Amino acid sequence: MKHKVSPEVEAQALKIAKGRQKEGQTKEQTKLIALGIQKGVAEYKKQHNIKLRAIDKQRKQTLKQRQNDNSEVVEEELADTPINYLPWILLALSWIGFIAYIAW
Repeated sequence: MKHKVSPEVEAQALKIAKGRQKEGQTKEQTKLIALGIQKGVAEYKKQHNIKLRAIDKQRKQTLKQRQNDNSEVVEEELADTPINYLPWILLALSWIGFIAYIAW
């Protein structure tokens, strides 16, 4: 897949090529140099985007790992917390006592 370079990059490449133009160099040679500069800029941008994607992927993996670690800690804390049945037992006894009082 060929990447289309922007008109700004083309103009900048041509400007650089003309600035580096040697005496006796033809317009065709200057255009070829400008194309080389355009390809270099396109390759640089491509590599830069690949780096950015890799960094973003690593950042997302780190965030996901932190979330997993946090959820595991919360689950461990919940598992380690003893369930206190005393309030439920007292509630059941109070209802049984209330029903027994009304029934008599």
